[in-house]
This record gives sequence, C-alpha cells and structure tokens, in this order.
Amino acid sequence: MILLNGSSLTLDELLAIADAYHVVGLSPDAAARVDASRAVVDRQALGDVPVYGINTGFGALAETAIPREALGALQVNLLRSHAAGVGDALPVRAVRASMALRANVLAKGFSGIRRSTLEHLLELLNHRVHPRVPSRGSVGASGDLAPLAHLSLVLIGEGQASVADDATLRSGRDALASVGLSPVTLGPKEGLALINGTQPSTAVAALAVAGAEQLARAADVAAALSIDGLRGSVHPFDPRIHAARPYAGQIASAANIRGLLTDSAINKSHEHCGRVQDAYSLRCAAQVHGAAREAFTFARTLLMTEANAATDNPMVFLGESEDEDEIVSGGNFHGAPVAIAADVTVLGLAQLATISERRSDRLVNPALSDLPAFLTANSGLQSGYMMAQVTAAALTSEIKTLAHPASVDTIPTSANREDHVSMSMGAALKAAQALDLATRVIAVEILCACQAIDLLAPLTTAPRLARVHADVRQVVPALTVDRPPAPDIDAIAALIANGSLLNSIAAEVK
Repeated sequence: MILLNGSSLTLDELLAIADAYHVVGLSPDAAARVDASRAVVDRQALGDVPVYGINTGFGALAETAIPREALGALQVNLLRSHAAGVGDALPVRAVRASMALRANVLAKGFSGIRRSTLEHLLELLNHRVHPRVPSRGSVGASGDLAPLAHLSLVLIGEGQASVADDATLRSGRDALASVGLSPVTLGPKEGLALINGTQPSTAVAALAVAGAEQLARAADVAAALSIDGLRGSVHPFDPRIHAARPYAGQIASAANIRGLLTDSAINKSHEHCGRVQDAYSLRCAAQVHGAAREAFTFARTLLMTEANAATDNPMVFLGESEDEDEIVSGGNFHGAPVAIAADVTVLGLAQLATISERRSDRLVNPALSDLPAFLTANSGLQSGYMMAQVTAAALTSEIKTLAHPASVDTIPTSANREDHVSMSMGAALKAAQALDLATRVIAVEILCACQAIDLLAPLTTAPRLARVHADVRQVVPALTVDRPPAPDIDAIAALIANGSLLNSIAAEVK
C-alpha cells in the first residue's frame, strides 16, 4: 500500500498508482492534520464572519454572503457549475494520477476537508472507479477547476465514470453502487477543497515527463544503432570530452552510447571509411540528448514539488490555540510552475526528435551513406523506407509547432478577477502529444538503423546492440520486399513506450 502524507509522493509511486493500480491509503499523521484543519472550518462555518469559500460565493462573487442553511448546497452548486469541460476524455491513467495527486494535497491538512470525504476519494481509486474528465476547459487559473469538478461530481453520485476494465460509462451513482459505495454529502468548503488545485495538469505533465525520460534512454539506443549502421566513430563519446563540459545529462548519454558501441566490428571499420569527422547528428548526439535530459530533470523537479505542495484557496493554518487558527486566501492554485515544466518538456522532446529525424535521413539517403538507397537491396523496384523517413519528418515538424510555449499566453477570466492565467493544462496536453509523436520519430530511426545493421553483414554490431536488434526483430522482421511500414513503426513505438525495448540492456543504459 502507498500511504499518502502530502509531502513524499514520488514519480515512481504516482506511476504505480496510475498504471499498476496500487492500493492507496492515508498516513496516520496526515489523518490527524486533516481532522485538525476540518475543526477550524467547522467553527468558521458556524460564525458570521465572511470567509471565502465557506460562507461566500466564489471568484468574482466572493463578496456575496451565503446563508448558513445553504452552505452545503453552495458546494454542490460549485461542482455542478464548474463542470464545463469539453473534448476527448483524459486517459484513465491520467485520471488516476489526478485523483492520487488531489488526495495527496488534501492529506497535507491545509484544505479543511473532512477525513471521510478524503477517504471516499481514495476508495474510488482503490475500487478503480474512474470519472470521465474532459481534457479541455482549464486555463490553470484557480487550478484546474473544470477537470476537477468533473472528477469530483462522481463523489456525490453525479457525473459519469467507468469501473475497472469496463470502459462503459455509467452515472456516478451507478458507478459508486457497483463497488458498494454511496454518494458523499458535502459539507462547508468541501467542494472548493476538491477542485482548487493544479492536479490534472500536473498529472498529465508528470506522466509525460516520465515517458520523456524513458524516451531519452531509447534515443541513446537509437543513436548508437544509427552510428553503427552509418559506420560512425565512437571517439566523440570519449569520457574526457564530456567531463570537460560537465552536464550530467550529457555525461550519461555519452556513457550510454559509448557502452552500447563497445566491441562493435562495424564501428571498428570506421577508421577505413575515410571520414575525419562525422555529421553533427552523430557526433553531437550526447550533447543534444543530454540537453533534453537536463530539460526533463528540471521539469521533474518542478512537478514533484507541485505534487507535494498545497494548492488550495483559502488555506487553513493551525495556531498554538484555537484563537490563533487562521483561514487565509492566497494564490497557490496558479499553475505557472506546471505550465513552464510542461513547456520545457516539449522543448526537450523536440531536441530528441529533430536530431533523430536527421539520423533517419542519413540512413535512407545514399548521398549521405554507403548504404543502399532507402535501405533496400532492390531500390528502384522497391521504395524501402523512403516514406518512413517522410513520416518522421512530418511528425518532427508537428512537434516544432507544439514547442511554442503555452505558458507565455494568458487571457482574463471570471469577470477579470482571474486576470493572469497559466494555461498549465494546455501546456501539459501539448507535452503528452509531443511525447507520442517523438516516440514514433525514434521508432522510425530504430526501424531504419536495424535494417542498416542487417545490410552491413557479415560485419557485426556490438553485443549490447545485437540484443536490442534481436528484440526488435522479434516483432519487426527485416525488410526484404516492400511492405507497409506503419505497423512496424507502431510495434517499435510500443516497445519504447512500455519499456521493453530496454529490457535486455536495462543495466547498461541509464
């Protein structure tokens, strides 16, 4: 069981919840904090002093007083009115990550939610009740209000959800009943506690960063295969070169490529090919891949800080006595850190894709290598991988358009009360899309590079690369006559995305 305490959730744990359905609970210390902050809210709800979100309206309606008998209805109306999302639903793994992140924030004890409501949210996770959350509708201002409202409606028996592996959508009430749960009756501030935060955009961005880090390792493998297939030199990956420019990402990438090329008979033939220096797409692979790794590390740091941060408004602060307890309004819900992290992730993915596509071009272009045109022995009669490289070019171009930062945009909302917004969800969605495209760009390179290795026989590649080559050949046979490359690209992309591309060399590629 993964116990949430609001402070120590890791990316690996988030992935385990999102993908492996790990059971989630609340730590005892978190439970005590939640109870203590709720007591403050209960006292305030009984008083007449205006406190935002407890006995007032929301946003531009913050000065509107709400009578005591309507405080529960206020929270239900908040969820209903804010569920304005549109477009395709977020994937289940992103919804699960969002639920886990929101629960982790509530566990910090600044939200004023009842422990029973928080535990009900955890029960949804553990029973695999997955709300349908439209992907569009958040500007990352007071957090991801629309996505979290759609998610939270299921808690009160409204909205829509699927259950376990059945993708059929049910009403929130039916979904709860199917796993033996009842709808929650919200108390003061609880609707606001459920939706004030950046968790959906953080979830989407964090999953993209995890995928990007995995793709960076696959990109090193692809580069090593291409360098061998193009009979490039291993010398640019000399550790002394990279120690002199000590970026951790560059050093790691160079070590990966150097290790993968060790004992390659093909690589040893480089000294006879007449080239003094290789093209930048080969020679500078570690520098470019390393820069991407640095971007992903930066993004991970921001997102894991956000994952364990309080993003509520207002926030409950406990004093030494009841008289010193305070509920204070602020702006931790603003998604600027998430938006910047997601945008930087796309920039890193663009670096991996652009240099990979150039290596794919060198592999298929007879003017740039001594390989058969388009990697087929019967070029002319056959077109080989001509169009696979075109696909890589198309995807790379699309990634370049996605690299325009969403975080530099803002548009006033909520009657200009929210006059600067983050666009964190837009940035996160771009990161997820760019990851999918970049994975296929790298897949095209691996497809071409493995074919090049075959065409250089009887020269043999390095032992580690031979293991990768054999794993690829388990799902994609060598090209002898023309066939549609699309299924082959998708098959290799799947190997990259699920991590199995690196299974046989996991210990050697960091």
